[in-house]
Amino acid sequence: MLMLLKDGKRKVLTLSYDDGVIFDRKLIEILDKNGIKCTFNLNSGLFCDNGGKESWNRRFTREDAIALYKDSGHEVAIHTLTHPHLEYMDSSGMIYEITKDRENLERDFGTIVRGMAYPFGTYNSEVVKVLEMCKVAYARTVEPTRKFTLPDNWLILNPTCHHNNPDLMELAKRFVENKSKSGVFMFYLWGHSYEFHDNDNWNIIEEFAEYMGGKDDIWYATNIEIYDYVQAFNRLETSYDKKIIYNPTAIDVWVEIDKKPIVVKAGETVRL
Repeated sequence: MLMLLKDGKRKVLTLSYDDGVIFDRKLIEILDKNGIKCTFNLNSGLFCDNGGKESWNRRFTREDAIALYKDSGHEVAIHTLTHPHLEYMDSSGMIYEITKDRENLERDFGTIVRGMAYPFGTYNSEVVKVLEMCKVAYARTVEPTRKFTLPDNWLILNPTCHHNNPDLMELAKRFVENKSKSGVFMFYLWGHSYEFHDNDNWNIIEEFAEYMGGKDDIWYATNIEIYDYVQAFNRLETSYDKKIIYNPTAIDVWVEIDKKPIVVKAGETVRL
């Protein structure tokens, strides 16, 4: 029994953008136009009073952030309260930065917040242990793989690449043109939307989104949607001969058996 992705697809695209800056408005417009989902990693302790009007502080006010991200179809995730280097803090400081950010985001956005991106992309083994203790589901690094693989460890979630990677469109083409019938594939892009403004290169994400969007064989998902789907697959229960499959979760799961796609709906048992 092999895992397929939602609707029996083999490919999934997800994005992750950090810091909660005013240029996320334009980014969301571009992504929504092309049906692409993103996870936005926010520092709830760094919302500002001026709404990004000063050049040194282009972060949203709390009210504007809620208006943009809430019920948008995109995910809100932890980026810590004040964006410190967690690996230089003691455990109590790490716990506060992570849990207070989560508490604030859950209050403001009315949802359970379980994912995270490491501030500065840096971490060590102690940080990972604290994330486990805080029940963080996944945490994104900034270490590019240039590959399309799902992570072995969701608390060390390495992206495919940053949007400034000179081979971005080459990688995108490889992903789109991949017709393999063996395995599943994830393209994971990350960055900061202020980079498009500062470098005057919005064309990068516009070209990427137009090329990658609207494909029938790609699932467009947030980080947490992918995580939850993989966990649901891992929780499937089977008989010894694989002829009976029970799905105890609330998520429909697609599997491949004898080269045929089969859906095991939430809470249902399939007998082959």
